[in-house]
Amino acid sequence: MAATKHKYEFGGPLGTASLVFGLPVLLYFFYFTCNDITGCPAPALLQPKSLSLTQLKDQIPWPENGIWGFASWKVSGWVMSYYLLSLVLYRVLPGQEVYGTKLRESGRPLRYKLNAFSSSLVQLAACAVGTLLYGAEFPLWTFIDENYLQIYTANLILAFAISIFVYLKSFSVKPGNSELRELALGGQTGNIMYDFFIGRELNPRVTLPFFGEIDLKVWLEMRPGLTGWILLDLAFVAKQYRTYGYVSDSILFVAAVQGYYALEGQYAESGILVMMDTITDGLGFMLSFGDIVWVPFLYSTQTRYLSVYPLQLGWTGISLVSAVFAVGLYIFRASNSQKRIFRTQPNHPSVKNMSFIQTKRGTRLLADGWWGVSRHINYFGDWLQASPFSLPTGIAGYMILPAGAAATAGASVVTMLDGRQVVQGAARGWGMVYTYFYVLYFASLLIHREGRDDAACAEKYGEDWEKYKKAVKWRILPGVY
Repeated sequence: MAATKHKYEFGGPLGTASLVFGLPVLLYFFYFTCNDITGCPAPALLQPKSLSLTQLKDQIPWPENGIWGFASWKVSGWVMSYYLLSLVLYRVLPGQEVYGTKLRESGRPLRYKLNAFSSSLVQLAACAVGTLLYGAEFPLWTFIDENYLQIYTANLILAFAISIFVYLKSFSVKPGNSELRELALGGQTGNIMYDFFIGRELNPRVTLPFFGEIDLKVWLEMRPGLTGWILLDLAFVAKQYRTYGYVSDSILFVAAVQGYYALEGQYAESGILVMMDTITDGLGFMLSFGDIVWVPFLYSTQTRYLSVYPLQLGWTGISLVSAVFAVGLYIFRASNSQKRIFRTQPNHPSVKNMSFIQTKRGTRLLADGWWGVSRHINYFGDWLQASPFSLPTGIAGYMILPAGAAATAGASVVTMLDGRQVVQGAARGWGMVYTYFYVLYFASLLIHREGRDDAACAEKYGEDWEKYKKAVKWRILPGVY
């Protein structure tokens, strides 16, 4: 019998190995070289010909005790307390009890408790009270600012620990398991590194005293990372106020739209039960790291940047970025709503006369309205509504100089309360590597996801999918892709 040829993604074993070890290093690099000591980027990076590690080390917040300063038992303890609080809120707060999609092997669905939104509201309400009492000096905000590196490391270690745990646990899954456990199709290649990254078990669960059964994948995706993202943003807003004595409109806008994005996702938590992450992908390093490290620490880069360089957009700037956000949100919401109505209420006046392709499976593929424009117009809307995360940072980049070292005239000089001055200077534009990285990453993510969707639909619908692709030519953005 011929050996099964596995379909690798992300560059196969070599590519996934580079992601497992490279992405954590990338986030460390972003933290150190875009800082509140010397600039964003650190000035040494602007002169690569004369760059030395010794010079760079003097310009970044490198811990006094070296790599041992990357982590702290005290900080790690508080991080674990945050996760414990999330578990407690999951257990004690009321939540919607729903079933997911039917599993491939057993044909039975798993049950989920959904209350991520209310859990976040409780935590944010507590933070609001603390901020009213202590202002920008609220201990949580100062703790995050002063221990950002150690908080990041604690979450990174936890992501690796969870990934190793679920990988080893997956080998106890047996066909027809009465516990409704099964393996993800893409995570059974036999290559340790690849399967560790992709995830072997589809929906790993643990049962804990008091807390009951926890679906690790959905819990990680909807709770600590998303809420943590909001908390990091708010901590950087408070930092800007402590540094300058005021809060800029740019950081308020970014914190607001990112907070909305995260909370809206938690409010519509049941939507994750029909997404690829839940029904197709196993839980491995890709999702564990993505949920509790990549999302909160990369996505808050813009507020971290603006906390040091308080760009003022004015009403014109705010109106422009708000318009981009609103258009993206409208496309995303309208297209998804149209598909949902077409599937659930085919005789609704808004969709009953739309053209479609009848498949041999008995389902219909909508090829009209938003879904006649492109096969995934909702992805374009999602990207467009997320682009204002980066746009308010402008032509990013700054240098931090001693008091009196910069010219005092001109709007390009910003003075901190401690007398240091922030100017763009030679750093102008180079900071965009940090603040606009998210926009490029998110675009590549959506393109990759569209490719996976296309492959899955081709396998599912066969010739009918080819007919659909001829009817709807563009993948995401008409005229471009």
